[in-house]
Amino acid sequence: MTTSASPGSQGAPSAVEAPLVARTVAVDVARLDALGSLLDLLPSDHPVSWLRRGEGLVGWGCAAVVRTQGPARFSDAAKWWEETTARAVVRDEVEEPGTGLVCFGTFAFADEPGHSVLQVPSVAVGRRGDRAWVTVVGRGSIEPLDSHLSPAAAPDAPAGITFADGSLNSEEWMSAVADAVARIGGGDLEKVVLARDLVATADEDVDVRWPLQRLAAAYPMCWTFHVDGMFGATPEMLVRRERGLVTSRVLAGTIRRTGDDERDLALAATLARSSKDLEEHEYAVRSVADSLEPHCSSMNVPEAPFVLHLPNVMHLATDVAGVVHDAQTVSSLDLAEALHPSAAVGGTPTAAATDLITEIERMDRGRYAGPVGWMDASGDGEWGIALRSGSVEGRSVRLFAGCGIVADSDPEAELAEAQAKFVPVRDSLSG
Repeated sequence: MTTSASPGSQGAPSAVEAPLVARTVAVDVARLDALGSLLDLLPSDHPVSWLRRGEGLVGWGCAAVVRTQGPARFSDAAKWWEETTARAVVRDEVEEPGTGLVCFGTFAFADEPGHSVLQVPSVAVGRRGDRAWVTVVGRGSIEPLDSHLSPAAAPDAPAGITFADGSLNSEEWMSAVADAVARIGGGDLEKVVLARDLVATADEDVDVRWPLQRLAAAYPMCWTFHVDGMFGATPEMLVRRERGLVTSRVLAGTIRRTGDDERDLALAATLARSSKDLEEHEYAVRSVADSLEPHCSSMNVPEAPFVLHLPNVMHLATDVAGVVHDAQTVSSLDLAEALHPSAAVGGTPTAAATDLITEIERMDRGRYAGPVGWMDASGDGEWGIALRSGSVEGRSVRLFAGCGIVADSDPEAELAEAQAKFVPVRDSLSG
């Protein structure tokens, strides 16, 4: 585990390092609206975001950060956060989930390789309904809060974007899907989620704020996120914990939209009756309910899914809810660890599916399909699954898409589904 007061430093913090000092004050919503969207406030200094329908949290700067890896990546991060918040001096005049000291996180899909990150922004701005606030964080002292509420310079569009196959080309990936179907047919497992990647390259370094703004505008019903280079617009809430109530949105089973309303309604009905998609969805819901049950009471698991309509695709969706047994000891990050990887991004049984992913997917997922989101000092927070996502590093962006493979999956149909899932990030870069 590596901790630091800024992303560039290494090693454990000094024993005499000053604790974090944070202050949250209310902001007039009309004043915030006059400044534009929350994303318009973001400078290029380590921006973070978690937004849906114009509400949520953005932040920038880095008051503290921890990087973890391996099987203990969640518990190490949780321990660091517990210690950090215990030492912090906080004055919170709003007292909503997401006020006071807040961290943003993004976690690796697999135990190895990959690293995970929790970042405490120096400034965070939030909005929920008719309430808005700003939080400023520092070491030992903080700057005036009002000085941070102004639009930042607009980002430049990526120039000269080109796309190329990632680890596998289309034919190689369809061969991997066929292999997975054969393994499922042989009884090795019930479902596996296989992902593929594309690599986008620009003439100059990509400013992640550009695709973030476009994703938020095009996919307002999704959660637009960015932490430490991992960005996207995810439709899937892995887990939300708010004052003891726990909810999780499960998506599994997908069909591409045509743009014709009548045709899409017919396709939605087809999706709702599809035995292949209903089977895939059932595995995903069961895995989430089984993972939450040890931590929750009063579980509510709907018997049938609904169809979630997004601009490019439609999904079978189910909202699972419960009440956490002990909100003092079980944080939203603890719940995210318990749920990861769900059948929606791994498969069933989990161990067999993740072993097969390692064997035949032939790429490092990094933080794709891992938990991404935020948490406050009370343990409340929201963690999505890093889907419809990309990872930016300098001039390069890796785009990811995955599909659930079951016994009657067709490789060509799965390839078409993967191509549809690339569209949000691809369009946000090149349009």
